[in-house]
Amino acid sequence: MKIMKNYWDERFELEGKIWGESPSRSAMNALKLFQQESIKRILIPGSGYGRNSKLFSDNGFYVVGIEISSIAYEIAKEFDSKTRFINGSILDKVLEENSFNAVFCFNTLHLFMRKERLKFIKICKDVLKENGLIYFTVFSENDESYGKGKIVEEINTFESKPGRPVHYFTEKDLVEHFLDFNIIDTGIIKEEENHGKVGPHVHVLRYIYARKESL
Repeated sequence: MKIMKNYWDERFELEGKIWGESPSRSAMNALKLFQQESIKRILIPGSGYGRNSKLFSDNGFYVVGIEISSIAYEIAKEFDSKTRFINGSILDKVLEENSFNAVFCFNTLHLFMRKERLKFIKICKDVLKENGLIYFTVFSENDESYGKGKIVEEINTFESKPGRPVHYFTEKDLVEHFLDFNIIDTGIIKEEENHGKVGPHVHVLRYIYARKESL
């Protein structure tokens, strides 16, 4: 976790609001779905500096964001004053079980190795109330960055930047990660970005929308 924290602290220190202030397309899609389900309490692991959490908090949701970078955490508190931010990792199990109606997670799960990914998902399931919803986006094997860098895990996981491993999900792989959920929908979504030296580019992501199964 220390390597991951250092990587993101350095990035946010240098680049600030890396992806701008507008919410992602994925967050806007999730907002519509959550509104249809009358969701009230949302958890956002990997909340960054708050560009997605602000969309939900501005629309009347109670939002808790967890962010490992202390730099992003400080920016987020100013940018989105309505959300409660926690500086730490979702893997630290800092939240009560059965306390949220939904989890929105944008481009965070793929930053972990397999064992930690499964733990991440288990914790998110535990904090959800009965029939709670999840909306996750992750890098897909169709993304332009796929295959760049050294292989750090057996299947589809590469480290293109020191301290930042990325796992690229196929449809089958994504579904297998969420076998303990009732899957409502999966698919591909393209997110446009323009930041730093990279300039304008498009990430090809997979999303999954699912419900915690009733006991």
